[in-house]
Amino acid sequence: MIGELGHFALWLALAVSLVQSIGGLLGAARADMAWMRTGFNAANAQFALVVLAFVALATSFVGNDFTIVNVANNSNTQLPTAYRIAASWGSHEGSLLMWALMLAGWTAAVNGLGGGLPPAFRARVIGVLGLIAVGFLAFMLFTSNPFLRQFPPPPDGRDLNPLLQDPGMVIHPPMLYMGYVGFSVAFAFAIAAMLGGRVDAAWTRWARPWTTAAWCFLTMGIALGSAWAYYELGWGGWWFWDPVENASFMPWLVGTALIHSLIVTERRGAFKAWTLLLAIAAFSLSLLGTFLVRSGVLTSVHAFATDPTRGVFILGFLVAVVGSSLVLFAIRGPGIAGNLAPVAFRGSSREGYLLANNVLMATAAGSVLLGTMYPLVLDTLGLGKISVGPPYFEAVFFPVMAPAAFLMGVGPIARWRDAPVPELAKRLKWAFAVAVLATIGFVSTSGRFGGTQGGTTLGAIAFATGIFLGLWLLVASVVAVIDRASQVKAPTWPARIRALPGGFWGMIVAHAGVGVFCIGVAGVKTLDIEVDAALGPGQTVKVRDYELRLLDMQEIAGPNYRAAQARIQVSKDGRVLFDLLPEKRFYSTTQSVMTEAAIDSGFTRDLYVSLGEQLPDGRWTVKTWVKPFVDWIWAGCFMMAIGGFVAISDRRYRTARAAESASRRVGAAA
Repeated sequence: MIGELGHFALWLALAVSLVQSIGGLLGAARADMAWMRTGFNAANAQFALVVLAFVALATSFVGNDFTIVNVANNSNTQLPTAYRIAASWGSHEGSLLMWALMLAGWTAAVNGLGGGLPPAFRARVIGVLGLIAVGFLAFMLFTSNPFLRQFPPPPDGRDLNPLLQDPGMVIHPPMLYMGYVGFSVAFAFAIAAMLGGRVDAAWTRWARPWTTAAWCFLTMGIALGSAWAYYELGWGGWWFWDPVENASFMPWLVGTALIHSLIVTERRGAFKAWTLLLAIAAFSLSLLGTFLVRSGVLTSVHAFATDPTRGVFILGFLVAVVGSSLVLFAIRGPGIAGNLAPVAFRGSSREGYLLANNVLMATAAGSVLLGTMYPLVLDTLGLGKISVGPPYFEAVFFPVMAPAAFLMGVGPIARWRDAPVPELAKRLKWAFAVAVLATIGFVSTSGRFGGTQGGTTLGAIAFATGIFLGLWLLVASVVAVIDRASQVKAPTWPARIRALPGGFWGMIVAHAGVGVFCIGVAGVKTLDIEVDAALGPGQTVKVRDYELRLLDMQEIAGPNYRAAQARIQVSKDGRVLFDLLPEKRFYSTTQSVMTEAAIDSGFTRDLYVSLGEQLPDGRWTVKTWVKPFVDWIWAGCFMMAIGGFVAISDRRYRTARAAESASRRVGAAA
């Protein structure tokens, strides 16, 4: 009964989303408030119906309703309750329902918090989001019904993929989907602007918080996925350039460019057409990621679907969305971009550096897109199979992103319109000198953190460059705070610091996060140490300053698995520090073996131990890594996300929204 209720709710949601799209777009076109209100009310109804469907699916998982194929294929009576709930979005069908839930949630948020928007503009946004919902709900219901029944039901389910039985699975997909789907709001704002013929400072004030929020969630989702892969897959990697990882990274890069482009459009009225194009591209790449995961063209830990019908449906939807939006852009974009006199600025100005940032981010996204899609296109055309891996991505990506990182330190200091290079050099010379000296000191003492600096001259240069960029961004962020505070009229420095706006602090925290990230990447890529050993009880292995002794092996039982657990004592300079407990788990339901690493995390390094296979003589292979600064990677990512949320909290957005809402009420009363 619960399954039928959820299925019926999805069909109603499809019908309501169609009403939402017609009511919003037709009402805006006719300036008819009755139609607009119909669209607004339908958006709220769609959200309630999709929530009902999602709750019905989660309840079916918790209750082990194996008459539902989705539940039988992805759950088991022995599966812990938390993972049964997470299994609701762990399958192809369930993940699509979560996609629809996130879209309905973003739509309801825009509907509820968009009271300050012009009614016609808000109606267009709601209408566009309704059209997107129609496409995804139709795809789900016609090709991927999450409530499909089977009779008779099996006595037990097949169980959730053991890789996904992890706390990270509970958090990572919802965060990632919040970011993915959140760019639909930026897309809808862009389409609504083109339909209405208006792109101005007010439009960017409306669009920036929503775009930044989506970017923050996507940042956290990518970071959580990276951390999950690091500790769950058992070989110490944190980024694999997997095509589906790239599929989330590309909209992040374009979204980063979009946020910075919106700044210029708001402050100077420039880059209007480019900003609209970036909004279209960010959501289009999110849809491309959905196609890659759901179509079955990839074999990946992330990929679900194998039915070619699904791939054709998504590809058609992708072509329809991207094609129609680009046609609209071709028709309306030039007129919107040309409705004001050209905005003049010099190459060395804040606009110029933000433009350079945009070009570099777009180039990076293009290089990742090429490396991701090229093998798939060749395979599809029958021209052979090739593999494009980390060597290509790292060789292409680093030369593009290094200048972008450097310019992040320059941009906040540069003035609008004109920032002569000699003036910038004078204001930043001490920051540059401090960063260079700190880099020299860091590099010269790096041996105490780990191994050699890449093993080659090129590796040493890459390491030094990464450390310099990280330190440069940290020091330049401090200089930017001092520079901005010196312009504030207040009696004391603490008062000046407190007077700085939230948007500025958000930028500083995010840019500093990039600096922390750069240090983490440089450290772990070039200084990590790996040691393989075969150990029996009582035997030891030396890893840098640490001595690891295998004390014993134990058989332990989990809720739905059995495991061989090693107890490894870690000592340093003859002093026992702690024990690590890596495991080799066997899941009987799926007949699969998984590695559960043991990690001791510190401020400047992780000690990472992974248990391999048992050898014929009874010993176990043990892999050990010392990974300097690896946790700085995720710390930097979360600093970026925190910076974005701080920027959203800037009071000028609240003040502008309240003023516009009041203006609407006065106009309506008159």
